[in-house]
Amino acid sequence: MSSRITRTLTIAAFAASLAACSSVPLDQNGANGAGSNSASAGQIMDPFNPQSPLAQQRSVYFDFNSYTIPEQYRSVVEMHSNYLTGHPNQKVRIEGNTDARGSSEYNLALGQRRSDAVARAMKLLGVNANQMEAISYGKERPKAQGNTEADYAENRRADIDYQR
Repeated sequence: MSSRITRTLTIAAFAASLAACSSVPLDQNGANGAGSNSASAGQIMDPFNPQSPLAQQRSVYFDFNSYTIPEQYRSVVEMHSNYLTGHPNQKVRIEGNTDARGSSEYNLALGQRRSDAVARAMKLLGVNANQMEAISYGKERPKAQGNTEADYAENRRADIDYQR
């Protein structure tokens, strides 16, 4: 029971911190979401263009046995959320993954919790739930094939996959 309360409070604190950190300045017209910010920075914001940050930064990495989004990946979640709120017809599949340690059943569940965590964060940032599908591949789709800690770390992730 206390772990459920702790988990709920942790999620609430994370949600509050995400909601408090907008990447759109208050004095700017936010009608286009990230498009207006990115245009001024000269960046291409197109998830299907390999030069775009949306195409280059699609993964959120997690600590071992965790589905809490690390602080360093909040900007990735915010960037994709800003794009999706400005493009309401665009859909994404968030694919949760794990390293090879643990049973298939455990890893499928952990991968789902990771993809759900990213989807919840994006929803808190204004993305419509109908734009997202959260799924798990568990340990079935590794990026790295080795057995080192670096390989394991590369596989503990949630990938944001834009649908055409």
